[in-house]
Amino acid sequence: MKAHNDTYLPSGSISKWIDERLPIMRLMHGQFVDFPTPRNLNYMWTFGGILMFCLVTQIVTGIVLAMHYVPHADMAFDSVQRIKRDVNYGWLIQSIHAVGASMFFIAVYLHIFRGLYYGSYKAPREVLWILGVLIFLAMMATGFLGYTLPWGQMSFWGVTVITNLFSSLDEIVPGLGSSIVTWLWGGYSVTGTTLNRFFSLHFLLPFVIFGLVALHVWALHVSGQNNPTGVEMKVKSDGVPMSPFAVMKDLFALVIFVIMFAWFVFFVPDYLGHADNYIPANPLVTPAHIVPEWYFLPFYAILRAIPSKLGGVIAMFSAIIVLVFIPWLDTSRVRSTKYRPLYRWFFWLFAFTCIALGYLGAMPAEGSYVFWARVFTFY
Repeated sequence: MKAHNDTYLPSGSISKWIDERLPIMRLMHGQFVDFPTPRNLNYMWTFGGILMFCLVTQIVTGIVLAMHYVPHADMAFDSVQRIKRDVNYGWLIQSIHAVGASMFFIAVYLHIFRGLYYGSYKAPREVLWILGVLIFLAMMATGFLGYTLPWGQMSFWGVTVITNLFSSLDEIVPGLGSSIVTWLWGGYSVTGTTLNRFFSLHFLLPFVIFGLVALHVWALHVSGQNNPTGVEMKVKSDGVPMSPFAVMKDLFALVIFVIMFAWFVFFVPDYLGHADNYIPANPLVTPAHIVPEWYFLPFYAILRAIPSKLGGVIAMFSAIIVLVFIPWLDTSRVRSTKYRPLYRWFFWLFAFTCIALGYLGAMPAEGSYVFWARVFTFY
């Protein structure tokens, strides 16, 4: 089947021959060069391209690291240190991968909040939004599995605590939660078997994310882009071609993002991690304060705020799953928060709540920290 874009002209006889048999360049031109984009997009719309950069960076560096990493309880910690000290540019690749996970989550959180602020989840973009939530869930799973791999103290005990949460299902169906935990561990405790299977899943999931991203981009190009006013383009002439207008804006934002990324990589590569992860995993010594990576802290605060273990697990997962239903929970016909002053107040209070929960998740579960975590969790 031929198609799609009349403005594409093959540059030579070989290009024309390929275009007649596999019009992939015509398709790419139509979707990423000539695709109409709204004229009034601001820099918050550049995070889609930034996230694609982050994903490709994580996959490429992850493949290289997997060539040298040893998923064995006795050798995993040392293999990470060997990568950083003995492998050519291993320190750089490992730092890019570790810092890249945090940069990925910074970009995705801003991308989600932009969608919430400008109503990008409303019709006809419900499937686009749901695919985005699925990508977020897959990212969280990948990030959690990757946190296991250095096999330091915080890795080991973080996995032990988080996987143990499934045992709360015993309150619903006796024995179900314990069976799930045993299955996840591959035994009756966190061991090298757990590490090996988590490494396999951590390697696989980024390619699942890549497939979901392809669907996400496809859905975007079917429904078209939203814009700060929330008013749809009626005809193609209402917008401008993606290239060079949106592409140049994306490239400028990407350069700024890469400068920030590079500053962390070269000057403070361990700033966003935890010092206890430089201590080899020891099942006989529990850290004084077990915390996950910073991007999980708001959900961790919700988990600890609920007195019931099962209730905390339900609240934590509900805080993520509820995103799927937002297109139907928000019944306003107005998309953009620009024209919804009351909603704008609630939005910024929600943003402050997320930051506050992140801070409280990093604090000990005692005293006023628990009280305020419950207040923000309730909101």
